[in-house]
Amino acid sequence: MLLITGRCRPCDHWDEELVLPFERRQKTRLRTRLSSGEEVGIFLARGEVLRDGDLLQGEDGRVVRVRAAAESLVEARASGPAHLARLAYHLGNRHVTVQVGEQWVRLEADAVLEQMLLAQEAQLVYLLAPFEPEAGAFGGHAHAGAP
Repeated sequence: MLLITGRCRPCDHWDEELVLPFERRQKTRLRTRLSSGEEVGIFLARGEVLRDGDLLQGEDGRVVRVRAAAESLVEARASGPAHLARLAYHLGNRHVTVQVGEQWVRLEADAVLEQMLLAQEAQLVYLLAPFEPEAGAFGGHAHAGAP
């Protein structure tokens, strides 16, 4: 089993890929499999979140690139900036993890939240896409280049 205990400096190559949904990319202790099928154990500092494109260093010297898996998401589209702020406020008030775009917020599919968003006149679009939510106000590994 490949053991990973830290991150790798940015580089142009990697030896393996690790594809995980956001729920699993939040875990700092994880036993899973690489895309090649090889078993891997991850032991990172508590509180770290793996983001799409992150590079990890295997104890054997291999570099592993993290990929965000496609997930079932709901994209709530807003009619303008004030509407987007209102949608984000109501989701934040419920401590929902969201990814924020130019005129939309994405979240994991949830029937109750979808009804709340519809009541706020959001246009809902269901999609299968990587989920890269905001890191939060007090830390985490900030994601650069969100769409």
